[in-house]
Amino acid sequence: MVSLDKAVIARLKKAGETFEILVDPYLARDLKEGKEVDFEKLLAAEEVFKDSKKGDRASSEELRKIFGTEDIKEIVKRIIEEGEVQITAEQRREMLMQKRKQIVDFISKNAVDPRTGAPHPPSRIDRALDEAKVHIDIFKSVEAQIKDILKSLKPVIPLRFEELEIAIKVPPEYAGKAVSALYSFGNITREEWQKDGSWICVMKIPAGMQTELMDLLAKITKGEALTKILRRIQ
Repeated sequence: MVSLDKAVIARLKKAGETFEILVDPYLARDLKEGKEVDFEKLLAAEEVFKDSKKGDRASSEELRKIFGTEDIKEIVKRIIEEGEVQITAEQRREMLMQKRKQIVDFISKNAVDPRTGAPHPPSRIDRALDEAKVHIDIFKSVEAQIKDILKSLKPVIPLRFEELEIAIKVPPEYAGKAVSALYSFGNITREEWQKDGSWICVMKIPAGMQTELMDLLAKITKGEALTKILRRIQ
């Protein structure tokens, strides 16, 4: 369980009643984003309060009336998802910085400059967020808000989401190591072993990850892998 001194209040007002729980602010954020969390670590106490500061607990009858259940996990989930998490100013700043970095990384890996076909540097994307005065919701996943963020960014910075389909040939002496690394890196759609022991595959990756892929191949094969871009998928 999260300690009481690190817990914050999550509050839901429903049908004229107030319900509060004491939660870890970061795990509560993760739950709001739709992620799976450990409820034992999430809660400071397995109690639902009418007023947590006074220690005034909600009765079983009140919980059944409003939530239709006494299952603490279901009630906690609904309070967090539908209600408000009372985080501190410092926690909000930290969460905002984390979310901003996730958004910058996502755009850098998945989008390119349509004028050049190359990804924008993360620093340019970061500046564009400021220039476009983009609102970032710390309690929403990147995927849930990226559409609106891109709409705000496009007048400031040219962006196009694009995937690459790349053919790769790895010499026999590096094939074993390459198979494991590339399956972890991206989506391999086809593969074939050659008679000489070399390995050929076709994989799809976000366009912004091309440089990262080339660096990985260079490290594994000492620059001996062959690659060819088969097509760009928009």
